[in-house]
Amino acid sequence: QVQLVESGGGLVQAGGSLRLSCAASGRILSINAMGWYRQAPGKQRELVASITTGGDTTYADSVKGRFTVSRDNAKLTVYLQMNSLKPEDTDMYYCNAEVRVRYGGPHLNFWGQGTQVTVSS
Repeated sequence: QVQLVESGGGLVQAGGSLRLSCAASGRILSINAMGWYRQAPGKQRELVASITTGGDTTYADSVKGRFTVSRDNAKLTVYLQMNSLKPEDTDMYYCNAEVRVRYGGPHLNFWGQGTQVTVSS
């Protein structure tokens, strides 16, 4: 099985910064894209940022210029540096990874348990 463990969420004032981390462990042969999603109660989970093994990144328009996604392939870890945080960034943030767990098999989607980010005005 594969585990994704997130850390780094919390409460911060508007304009502040937080750094989220997500470490993957378990039966992992390879990881394709890794990324971060967020979800508010009653709403759909939406992509915040993702990064491929080669370092290509994708960002939601709402976070461009404020958030930076990065990864350490040797540590199987993805990070999200969040600067200039706004109250509308308040959400539960989930780590996602596309993981191959068996030879010749597909990359499967795995999710972390979520970490709460709250931005006060």
